[in-house]
Amino acid sequence: MRAILLLPTLFCLSATLMAEEIGSVSTKFKLLGPNDKILVEVFEDEAVPGVACYLSRAKTGGISGAVGVAEDRSDASIACRQIGPIRLTDEIREGKTDGKEVFKKRTSLIFKSMQVVRFYDPRRNVLVYLTYSDRLIEGSPKNSISVVPVLPWPGSGVDQKAAPAQVLESLDQFQREHATDEGGK
Repeated sequence: MRAILLLPTLFCLSATLMAEEIGSVSTKFKLLGPNDKILVEVFEDEAVPGVACYLSRAKTGGISGAVGVAEDRSDASIACRQIGPIRLTDEIREGKTDGKEVFKKRTSLIFKSMQVVRFYDPRRNVLVYLTYSDRLIEGSPKNSISVVPVLPWPGSGVDQKAAPAQVLESLDQFQREHATDEGGK
């Protein structure tokens, strides 16, 4: 009997251990149970060290939300950033992992989940992260994307010549403009 109760608990925990909760805000008061809220969570792409993605998503409260049977809304937003040196594998560079799931969160008891998938755009040297919600029968067209330019990281020893010329030119121009702004203060 304990094993039967332990299995669903482990399943629920495994889905929540993938992201770290940063904070939340209440959006709707519930007399019984927790309020509806917007959660802000962060996860790091395990296949691409140096990238962190922040998600904001709706979380249904009330009694059904407290016991885990509520269905959360499909609304979500994503913002991904480079937080360290990025080294792309050949599989990613060649597009073999385009559309690969990098994060998944259960948003209802059984049928619905929110997921994040990754694409690589070699022409622009950027990673594209897409978040969307799907159901067993019918998904939702609500989605959000974030792009992460793959830039050299200071002090990482990554060869800057490996980055596309136009990205480096933009970075050089940005640094010149801000060096001028700083010097004029």
